[in-house]
Amino acid sequence: MSIADPKLAVRAAEQAGADAGQPGAGAGSAPSRAAGLLARLGRWLERDHLPDPEALRALYEASLTDGGANQLARQWSDRYRAAGADERCALLACLVRAGVDIEPRGDRGARLFRRLYAQSDRLELMVELRADMLRWRNQVAGLSVLEQELAALLSNWFDVGMLELRHINWDSPASLLEKLIRYEAVHEIRSWDDMRRRVASDRRCYAFFHPRMSDVPLIFVEVAFDGQMSANVQALIDPVRPVDGLDKARWAIFYSISNTQRGLRGISFGNFLLKRVIEELLDELPQLKSFATLSPIPGFADWLGRQSGEAIHALLPDKAERQAAAADAQAGARWLERLRLAAQGDAPDAVRRSGLRLAAHYLTQLRGGEPLDGVARFHLGNGARIERLNWMADASARGLEQSCGMMVNYVYEPDQLDENRARLAAGKPRVSRSVQWL
Repeated sequence: MSIADPKLAVRAAEQAGADAGQPGAGAGSAPSRAAGLLARLGRWLERDHLPDPEALRALYEASLTDGGANQLARQWSDRYRAAGADERCALLACLVRAGVDIEPRGDRGARLFRRLYAQSDRLELMVELRADMLRWRNQVAGLSVLEQELAALLSNWFDVGMLELRHINWDSPASLLEKLIRYEAVHEIRSWDDMRRRVASDRRCYAFFHPRMSDVPLIFVEVAFDGQMSANVQALIDPVRPVDGLDKARWAIFYSISNTQRGLRGISFGNFLLKRVIEELLDELPQLKSFATLSPIPGFADWLGRQSGEAIHALLPDKAERQAAAADAQAGARWLERLRLAAQGDAPDAVRRSGLRLAAHYLTQLRGGEPLDGVARFHLGNGARIERLNWMADASARGLEQSCGMMVNYVYEPDQLDENRARLAAGKPRVSRSVQWL
């Protein structure tokens, strides 16, 4: 049975439970009733019906050595792996229904997932499960509880101490390079020539791997080298740019960091990746003096488009512009369009300065003690500082759409990371003087 609307999944699971409770379904002693439920669930899993939530309780309650429950776990996992989206949602709803009234809950949810992991022998399945739970947690009542229980287990299973750092280059397996092309989330890799250039001898690419998912990069970073802090990403990723020697390299530029597994969202190991990479680079290239990013500002356009003139007028350097914006409820949207047009032409200095000031203000705004912008939240939370705003640094359609072509350099100074994190915790993110004076 396929359920097209995920909101019907719980209702279908409840109906399956009601059907199981009809006369004749549970006659005999408690052990025989349990055996009957397990047998019926096995038959349902082999056909095209939803499993009985009552029988699924064994996945929560039976010991991890219980043979019947473990067989059901294998059957459920096999069916889940083969299922399409609608059926997966329905199967998750059945799990929710099976455990919704278990009291005290204690570690029953953790036991469920340990059993599924042990019987499927696939850590990837657990990551897929959480990705699906994140997708449907607002559609299936109670699913968020299971999602949080699985997230806690994944945090332990993906402890940074278990991860392996690997250097990826053109000699790496083609299957791995294909994954980088697919997972690149910041600057699209458009061809194999583009891929070859990004892992050339004057570049570096590093990724974290888990020993139970050894062919899947969990997160990777791409690094370029320069004699100065880079200000234009198209120049960095140009596939026909000549390969240079590294003898004059003084700056390492992290220009792309991509998480690959949605199911590991919120399980942070990106900060450990950068720390490890900096250590690796210093060992290999001791002449390096500085480490910086060339980063997008993905939330800027959305933020600016929602601002009123009252909110932004003080940020505009020109008096006439301030007066015009002050009483304009749509001033933010007007400035967003203006900046996008200016980025594609010869922008007047006043417009460029206004755009940079607005971006600097946005990057330092906090909500709940954390930066509004997701990329700023990552780098400032890792102890970097905002060093420089760059006008027209990303001329791609995506760059113009999300930040009017502007990008930001975050600088990592290893001996200042702890101090910068403390400043952020105090509500005062570290910002260079050049940005303060915009």
